[in-house]
Amino acid sequence: MLACDFFHVDCAVTLRRVYVFFVIQLASRHVHVLGVTAHPDGAWTVQQARNLLLDLGERAARFRFLIRDRAGQFTDAFDAVLAGAGIEVVKISPHSPRANAYAERWVRTARSEVTDRMLIAGPRHLRTVLDEYVVHYNHHRPHRARNLRPPDGDDITTTAITDVTMAGIRRRKVLGGLINEYGRAA
Repeated sequence: MLACDFFHVDCAVTLRRVYVFFVIQLASRHVHVLGVTAHPDGAWTVQQARNLLLDLGERAARFRFLIRDRAGQFTDAFDAVLAGAGIEVVKISPHSPRANAYAERWVRTARSEVTDRMLIAGPRHLRTVLDEYVVHYNHHRPHRARNLRPPDGDDITTTAITDVTMAGIRRRKVLGGLINEYGRAA
C-alpha cells in the first residue's frame, strides 16, 4: 500500500506558502518526495504521479492501493494514471486525518525534525533540505515499527561489540548539524 498527501511550509524570506507532495510506502515506511510547488493544481499532481510510477519502475506492480484524501489537487486524471499501473485509489472520508495516519505521521516527523527547526528561504531551498532529509530518513533513521531499522535497511545483521572503548564511532552531520548520524568508524 501507498499513502500520499500534501503539507505546507511557510517560507521565511518570500513569506509565501509552499506545498510538498509526498508518497510513503506503508510496509517499509520508505518516503518519496515527489515535488515542491507554490501552486499545486490537478495537472501538476498528475505529472507527479507519472514521475512516481517512473521512479518505481517494475516495483509499481507490488502496490495494490494508494490512500489519499479528497483534496482538489487529486483529479480523475490522477486516479487514472495510477489505475493504469494497477493501483486502486482509496479516498478517505472528509475531515478524517486518522484514516491516512501513516502520511500524517510522516508530516509530523518532517516538521518536528526539520522544517520547524530551520528557516526555509524558498521552494528551491525547501526541496534541497527535504532531499537530504529523505536520504537520512530512508537510509539511517531508525523506526520502532521496523525493529529500529531504517526503511531501506536490510535485516538485522549487527554484531555485538565486546569492548566499547576499542570501537571507533564516527559522526556525520546532516543538514548542517541539525541531525547527526552515528556509525562505526572503518
